[in-house]
Amino acid sequence: MSAIYAAGLCCPLLAPLSIFSMVATTPSCLIEPPTGPLQIAPLAADTTPLAFSLIIPTYNERRNIAAIVDQLTRLLEGTIPGSYELIVVDDNSPDLTWEAALALGNTYPQLRVMRRVEERGLSSAVIRGWQGARGEILGVIDADLQHPPEVLLKLLAAVQADADLAVASRHVEGGGVSEWSFIRRLLSRGAQTLGLLILPKVVGRVSDPMSGYFLVRRSAIASAPLYPKGYKILLEVIGRGHLDTIAEVGYVFQERLEGESKVTWRQYIDYLHHLICLRFKGRITPTDKPAPLGRFLRFGLVGFSGLFVDYATFFLLFEQLGLGLTTSTVLSGELAIGNNFLWNDAWTFADLAQQQKGWPARLKRFLKFNLICLAGLTLNTLIVNLLFNLLGFNPYLAKFIAIATVTLWNFWVNLKLSWRVTDTPEV
Repeated sequence: MSAIYAAGLCCPLLAPLSIFSMVATTPSCLIEPPTGPLQIAPLAADTTPLAFSLIIPTYNERRNIAAIVDQLTRLLEGTIPGSYELIVVDDNSPDLTWEAALALGNTYPQLRVMRRVEERGLSSAVIRGWQGARGEILGVIDADLQHPPEVLLKLLAAVQADADLAVASRHVEGGGVSEWSFIRRLLSRGAQTLGLLILPKVVGRVSDPMSGYFLVRRSAIASAPLYPKGYKILLEVIGRGHLDTIAEVGYVFQERLEGESKVTWRQYIDYLHHLICLRFKGRITPTDKPAPLGRFLRFGLVGFSGLFVDYATFFLLFEQLGLGLTTSTVLSGELAIGNNFLWNDAWTFADLAQQQKGWPARLKRFLKFNLICLAGLTLNTLIVNLLFNLLGFNPYLAKFIAIATVTLWNFWVNLKLSWRVTDTPEV
């Protein structure tokens, strides 16, 4: 299955019938998987460019492939007719997804199929697809319909305007998840928090660094060596690309209708490995977006009020009631967290809170805020005990140093994770 297939050219029945037994009367556009380094080349001078190339990586998605191709074709034909291509990159699925895709060739002339036998993995599949693409804008979408196809037009409009990268996000206005369990939400947020700690200049540039639904200008990643790990190709694009402007579009992550989820613990291990590789190897994009100054000042003033609440409560519990140092520190800190949440919800993040009205939504915001601050409180308590019990500091000076140390943590992580829209909007 080698030289017979010229990349980008429709191939009539030149292959052995055993390969195309199910599509023996259907012309096919099977393209040869690229080999060599995972690097996107600029379009060659003799190539007729397309406006857009969208990669659909697949593995055992036979039941979904016809639906996703049909929906995407309808959308793109109404927007950029004839100036796009859909490339299914299949990792030799046991359910013969690649063969089912080839059978769609006559109906959808913009469809091309790449069957990979020697390689595996979502991230490398996306890059191999981009290597075989002719689009000036490159994109990726899941085949399982958990990424709403209609959001694609908003992403495309953002890149056609001035963005180098447009990301579909679950954590901006209009975004959310449909039926995620508490554990899955916790794992997602935990992974993002870990990313902020290890790689803030990459993870901090977008609200949803775990997204697998985005578009990028070819020129922004052309010639950059790419070394993806696992499923999260977006981290690699942000970390090694040349991205000046990033846009985000809200979307609601849908539940899978057909097939089985492929998310396992292995993906979380790969994610951690990828963060470490990006942190210590290779070029990293230069800066985060600056934090909004007004919001930062309001957050700081609220934190200052919490300092008084914390000190007053600590004095009452430790000096007047004679409670232990650790108990007094934890209780006074928790009361200060409650004070800070109320002020932040009503003032610092009031614009975001207005998008999530009602007591159930407020309770969820408080629990998220509390979880983030409790992590800071744990650090606070450790520092206080270290300074007071081991180094002999005055307890109030120890408290001050500890509070100053965790202030940056609380602001940065709350800025990125709290007051996000993470539920399906009610209709």
